[in-house]
Amino acid sequence: MKEELDKERIPNHIAVIMDGNGRWAQGKGAKRVFGHRNAITAVRETITGANDLGVKYLTLYTFSTENWSRPKFEVNAIMELLVKTLTDQVPNLMKDNVKLTLIGDINTLPKRGQAKLKEAMEVTSGNTGLTLILALSYSGRWEITNSIKDIAKKVADKELDVEAITEDLIAAHLLTKDYPDPELLIRTSGELRISNFLLWQLAYTELYFTEVLWPDFRKEHLFEAVSDYQNRERRFGKTGAQIKS
Repeated sequence: MKEELDKERIPNHIAVIMDGNGRWAQGKGAKRVFGHRNAITAVRETITGANDLGVKYLTLYTFSTENWSRPKFEVNAIMELLVKTLTDQVPNLMKDNVKLTLIGDINTLPKRGQAKLKEAMEVTSGNTGLTLILALSYSGRWEITNSIKDIAKKVADKELDVEAITEDLIAAHLLTKDYPDPELLIRTSGELRISNFLLWQLAYTELYFTEVLWPDFRKEHLFEAVSDYQNRERRFGKTGAQIKS
C-alpha cells in the first residue's frame, strides 16, 4: 500500500482521534484499562508510519477535558500509563528524530505527568523530523473560549481594535498557531463525530472514519487512510471546474 501512494500528495498534518480502547478490552472480557495499555503499539505504529511517509505534523487526541469525568480508577490508570509511555518511548522518539509537543492544559495533569512531559519535550526539542503533538487535557471549545478571552482582554485594554479581529487573528490566539491545519483527520472505532477536537482547525479537513478499534490500528491502516485522502478533490468552497482550471 505504501508504495502505491503519491509522494507528492502526502498530507503535511494528520490528526487522529484514537477511539475504541474500552470496546476492544470489553470484547476480550477485560476491563477498559486493558485496552488503554494495549494501545501503545498502535501509537508507535502510527508515529513510525507517519514518519515513513514524510508527514510533518501528527496530532493525537490523547485525553480530552471531558475525559476527566470518567471513573477515577480509569483516569488514574491513564495518567500512570502516560508517565510510563513517555519514559519508555523517548529513546524511540530520539532515534526517529521526532519532536514532542503539547496542546492542552498541562496544569491540570498530575505533577509527575507534568514533569515527564516537560522533560520529554525538552529532550526532543532539537529534533527536526516529525512533530508529534499530543492533545492532552484538551478540547476545541475550551481552546476557542480561551482565545476569545485573550482577544477580549486586549480590546478592553485598548491594545486591539474590534475591527482588527479577523480569522487570522483568532487563529493566532489558538494553541495550534504554530502548526498548519490538518489536511486529514482519522477516527477509529466506527464513531462518526469529531468529539470537540480541533473545532476551528478542522474546517476544511478531510474526514476518514474506520471501523478498526484503536488497539488494532497499524501502519497499513494509516496508509489506507492516506490513499483514500489522495482520491478526494479538495475544493475549499470552489467548484470542481475551478480547481482543475
